[in-house]
Amino acid sequence: MSTATLIRTQERTQERTQETPASDLRVIPIRQAMGDAQVAPLGTPCSSCHLCDLCLPCGMTDGDVECLDSLTFGRRKVKAGQTLFDEGDHFQFMYAVRSGTFKSSLMLADGREQISGFHMAGELIGLDGVAYGKHASTATALEDTEVCVIPYAQLTRLATGNASMQNMVSRLMSREIIREHSLMLLLGSMNAEERLAAFLLNLSQRLKARGYSASEFHLRMTRAEIGSYLGMKLETVSRTFSAFQQQGLLEVDKRHIRIVNLDGLTRVFEMHLH
Repeated sequence: MSTATLIRTQERTQERTQETPASDLRVIPIRQAMGDAQVAPLGTPCSSCHLCDLCLPCGMTDGDVECLDSLTFGRRKVKAGQTLFDEGDHFQFMYAVRSGTFKSSLMLADGREQISGFHMAGELIGLDGVAYGKHASTATALEDTEVCVIPYAQLTRLATGNASMQNMVSRLMSREIIREHSLMLLLGSMNAEERLAAFLLNLSQRLKARGYSASEFHLRMTRAEIGSYLGMKLETVSRTFSAFQQQGLLEVDKRHIRIVNLDGLTRVFEMHLH
């Protein structure tokens, strides 16, 4: 999704909202809109959620967070292996991950799955549907997960006439652009060791921001999924993990990772920058 497309889509959404009086807007209950999906009322408001510093309220004023609390959000559990939404599904909601990990993927013409991202608690997914009204990818739970269900139309209505809320919506779009640019950098100009080092360092930083260990963690994704995301064959992923062990950078036990030499792993990534 290009920057221009995102901006045009947001402008059209705001224009349509401004043309329609608030009293004429029809709010479809989340349970009705999501059909058979098991959606429960959201028990914890954004203002008191332990992930508020990472999620939607990040950077917002107390008053704006109170406005968020007034919206009708839902809560949905997704079992490991189940999809939150599928490629081509009608776009109505964005989702904030409360617990667990998701992967985003696209199905290639030859039937292969291409992983486009991994998402953990405090991160938002589903914005790929903004441009054309349909989700461009599939979100699959890699473990038992829970998400907040956020009606996108309600969010954009709330942003009408509120500059800080409009900035929040723009910031969400910008995150998508930055994520796509980061993936392009990984795939376009790094060798295998640099790609895997960048992936592990990014994962380490994200876990640290959530209060978990930055040096020891359990991978929720398979090596094949890591390879798909990084544009590497499974054999290359396994060989690179082994090389990092031999260099004294990592200790690896199946999916359990311990970063032994963080500075050394960082140097592997930074070699690309010099």
